[in-house]
Amino acid sequence: MLKTLYTRLSLGLFVLLLAIGLLYTVISLYTLREYSASVNQALHRDLAKNLVNDQHLVRDGQLDRSALEALFALYMTINPSLEIYLLDLEGTIRSYSADPAQINRERVSLAPIHRLLEDPSHYPVLGDDPRSQERQKVFSVTPVPSADAPEGYLYVVLRGEEYDAADQVARSAQRLTMGMWALLVSLAVAMIAGLTLFRLLTRRLRALTRLVADFESSGMRQTPTATWRDKRPVVRDEIDYLGVAFDDMATRIASQIEQLTEKDAQRRQLVAQVSHDLRTPLASMQGYIESLKLRRDRLSPDEQDRFLDIALKEGRRLSRLVDELFELAALEAREKQPMPEPFPLAELVNDVVQKHSQAAQERALTLTLSGDPALPTTYADLAMTERVLDNLISNAIAYSPAGGNIKVIVGHTDGQPEVHVQDNGPGIAPKDLPHIFEPFYRGDVSGSTRHAGLGLAIARRIMTLQGGDIQVTNLAAGGASFCLRLPAHSPRKA
Repeated sequence: MLKTLYTRLSLGLFVLLLAIGLLYTVISLYTLREYSASVNQALHRDLAKNLVNDQHLVRDGQLDRSALEALFALYMTINPSLEIYLLDLEGTIRSYSADPAQINRERVSLAPIHRLLEDPSHYPVLGDDPRSQERQKVFSVTPVPSADAPEGYLYVVLRGEEYDAADQVARSAQRLTMGMWALLVSLAVAMIAGLTLFRLLTRRLRALTRLVADFESSGMRQTPTATWRDKRPVVRDEIDYLGVAFDDMATRIASQIEQLTEKDAQRRQLVAQVSHDLRTPLASMQGYIESLKLRRDRLSPDEQDRFLDIALKEGRRLSRLVDELFELAALEAREKQPMPEPFPLAELVNDVVQKHSQAAQERALTLTLSGDPALPTTYADLAMTERVLDNLISNAIAYSPAGGNIKVIVGHTDGQPEVHVQDNGPGIAPKDLPHIFEPFYRGDVSGSTRHAGLGLAIARRIMTLQGGDIQVTNLAAGGASFCLRLPAHSPRKA
């Protein structure tokens, strides 16, 4: 239960409100006590002076002791909360109205008395309580005159023992009950308001939590249907930002998992294809060598040479396939990085065409080079670019029928150098065009299933690493056209 944010916020609010309520109660009680003392002292400011004058405590310049005794007895009966003391000029208690057994002081401090006499409007001023060594209370005081000089002070404690006892009873009963009810009602109202506010504030968090849970239960493969961005196109606070960030993260994770699943399927398929393609020349080579070993005495020299030639051809095919596998793996792992440099693309294309001219003539093919030789300077890896051109022209020679034409055209589009390699062979089936650059993709060529090998996959990877591009289309007149685009050289790349 305590694991939810709403519950923790509610518990925190309750503890906070309880602490505030207790602090408010303490402050209120202290303030009320100070206020009550100030009011009491203000109302009875001249009480001591009036007692001296009204009760005729001073007669013929002398303190009338009998009148003082009568005053003590009178006020103990009329107002038991008042305690009257007669002090000398040193603050020593000379007479009093209280029970002698309850007097715990012999003298009181004169500093509060002087302060109140100097500024009667300053409230509250607390003086010593003769009944306690620690307690202080509000009082009223006046000098008691005599013939020559003041004889002392009439010191009246306004909130004596009787008052404290009555106040304690009232405080422990009605006042305490009312205070507790006021505190409980205030806490309840504040708690309900706070819980309602927290529920409104955490509503979006709960919705986002449900989206996260749904995304997790789907194996992180399904992007949340109700995206935060659709509901709140503007990021207004941290919760909106968290929702938008989760949407982006969930989309990327789902896409990456889908890509990983697809890559894993491609890896399994690639392993199966590699195993088959390695097994085929290996089995052929092994078969011819075993036949040569078992039937050597029955084979003519020409047949033995033919068997050896076939085995050697299959061995070279196997070696070439292994080399291509290592090359593609190095390119995929970025272990083999291009080293770009500026060079004239037309000259490189011309050299590659001349290199393949003999192979084209042997198959009765016409290999021509045309286009604009004044191309922008190319900025790429010379050896890698030659590797791609070799592959494209070799494929064109391999798949073109005898007597066909292979055109190599150089040019540029928007200042970007490009090379087109076109043949008039069978072309590529439309369903195979999107997959032609995938490793070991098998497509239909002239009605038979042929092997595409790794050459085109290597060419695509090389062009990607160099910042270029390679594309393929079918010509309307028949045949395929491969377009090779390379980045142009600029002074900033020098």
